[in-house]
Amino acid sequence: MSLINDYRATEDAIKQLQKKLNALEDDPAFLTEMEFEERLRALMGEYSKSLRDIIKILAPERAVSIAEPVSTRKHRIVKVYRHPESGEVIETKGGNHKLLKAWKQQYGAQTVEGWLDQ
Repeated sequence: MSLINDYRATEDAIKQLQKKLNALEDDPAFLTEMEFEERLRALMGEYSKSLRDIIKILAPERAVSIAEPVSTRKHRIVKVYRHPESGEVIETKGGNHKLLKAWKQQYGAQTVEGWLDQ
């Protein structure tokens, strides 16, 4: 597609979206919702309440579902590998460390696991 065609297609899309926006702005239901949101946000600010607080007040049974997700994944501990000859130190939570992989390839995985500080 040429740039001119792309420009014209984008321009047409903008015109269609502008018509839709204008129709929404004239809709009485939309105006009512906007007024409600403005008043609600002002009231929340006046009482220093967040949306989460409002949900806890109005629907406590639903407040549990929007709470912070609880991670069931076990946190990995940081492993510290110390090269006995060079004294280099690697701190990693997983085995996907570039230098650690190079060490394991060069010296063998069992040898490198022996360098683990505890």
